[in-house]
Amino acid sequence: MELSDFLVETALVEEMAAKEKEPAIRELVLALNESGAIKAKEVESVVDALMKREELGSTGIGKGVAVPHARHPAIRKLVGAFGHSSQGIEFAALDGEPVHAIFLLISPSASTGQHLEALALISRMLRNNTFCRLLRETTGRDKLVELLRDAHDFLT
Repeated sequence: MELSDFLVETALVEEMAAKEKEPAIRELVLALNESGAIKAKEVESVVDALMKREELGSTGIGKGVAVPHARHPAIRKLVGAFGHSSQGIEFAALDGEPVHAIFLLISPSASTGQHLEALALISRMLRNNTFCRLLRETTGRDKLVELLRDAHDFLT
C-alpha cells in the first residue's frame, strides 16, 4: 500500500484556516466532500465519528503531526485527506506541541485490515525525522503534492 492508494490529492489543504482540532477535522472532511470522496449528507456523521475517536485519545501523535481516523458505514473505500498549517493547530497532541500536518483517514466499517494497514504505513513514514520536518516546513500545493507522492522514499 502507498499513500496514493487512498490519499485524495484534490483533498489536500495547503494552508488550513482552522486553529483547533474539531474545526480542522471538519475542514478536511469538507475537502473530501468537495473532491467527491464523501457525500454532503455524510459530512456531519463523518465528523462525529472522527470526534468520537478523538475522545478515546488524541491522534496528535507528536512531531507536529496528527492522524485522525475512523471507520464509517457510509464510506465505500478508504479515503484520506491531508492538511498543512504553518501557524499550527491546537490538537492536544501527545507532546503538547501544535500540529502542522494532518493525515485524515476514513474507511468502511468492515475494513479493519485496510484501515490498520494505512495507519501503519503513515506511522512508518512518520518515524523518519526528515519527513516530519518536511511535512511541517513545506509550503505550496505543488511542493506538498510532490512530497506526498514521494513519501514512500521515507519508509523506515
